[in-house]
Amino acid sequence: IINTFKMIEFLLMVNKQGQTRLAHYTKFMSIKERVTLEGALVRKCLSRTNLQCSFLEHRQYKIIYRRYASLYFILGLDIEDDCNELSLLELIHNIVETLDKYFENVCELDIMFNLEKAHFIVDEFFMNGSLVDANRTNILAPLIQIDKLTKK
Repeated sequence: IINTFKMIEFLLMVNKQGQTRLAHYTKFMSIKERVTLEGALVRKCLSRTNLQCSFLEHRQYKIIYRRYASLYFILGLDIEDDCNELSLLELIHNIVETLDKYFENVCELDIMFNLEKAHFIVDEFFMNGSLVDANRTNILAPLIQIDKLTKK
């Protein structure tokens, strides 16, 4: 995946009931702003049909989302960012495949009960909102090493 975008503002993982399971923000936003933003985005994304595209605009953000089973993965970028939306859908898919590889068929409960590991994986993808690595092996290597050390 080529980094064709400047800045990812946030990544959200939200279930079908609208509950945020993971929120990763790259810029400071107050809790009140986050709750308002997440609520509005969840309502917009959940109300769309499968026949509608996975791209939309909300406030100053360009939103790209994708649903996997019971979770919605929502990426937010600056609306001025001239990005390739299809590459961002591929990035979301890569994140899900990486979570899948680590958790062996990831589900909502894996995210809920291993939130620190899910955050670690997302943090390995991004630094200050920019994509730094998309290679599953590179991203999971430190976490696998930590797991080996803690099992001994």
